[in-house]
Amino acid sequence: MPQAILLQDVETLGEKGTVIDVSPGYLRNYLLPRKLAEPATNASIQAARRRHEEAERALAEAEDRAKENAALLGRTVLTIPQQAGDDGRLFGSVTTQDIAEAIRDARGIKLDRRKIHLEEPIRHTGTYMVVVEVTDEVTAAVKTMVVAADK
Repeated sequence: MPQAILLQDVETLGEKGTVIDVSPGYLRNYLLPRKLAEPATNASIQAARRRHEEAERALAEAEDRAKENAALLGRTVLTIPQQAGDDGRLFGSVTTQDIAEAIRDARGIKLDRRKIHLEEPIRHTGTYMVVVEVTDEVTAAVKTMVVAADK
């Protein structure tokens, strides 16, 4: 039976990069035309192993970068000026988009506003701890101070 290296995850066969035994017809008529696998040769097995190692290394570097960004955000204090009345109530509110822009301006870290967790928009001046999701597993709490802007 010929061997093949999977180029994508195939539900019934295995994960990407796995070397599998398949029938010649299945390889020739199904896997190759759909670019799901390639024939396994010594060179292609080594290339697949190299790609797998590079992907693991890139994933580890991305995780380290996310942890560094989370640590940096944990030390960050954002100050967001907004127009407010005499009682401290804002004219409008501070939303996740405002916080994302403040983080980008302060630290140069671009975050999607959907990764910033506010139970409801901030409507009063004061100090708030805002939870920011850097990646799926890494979160940081950012101290956010909402102050009245000079009129």
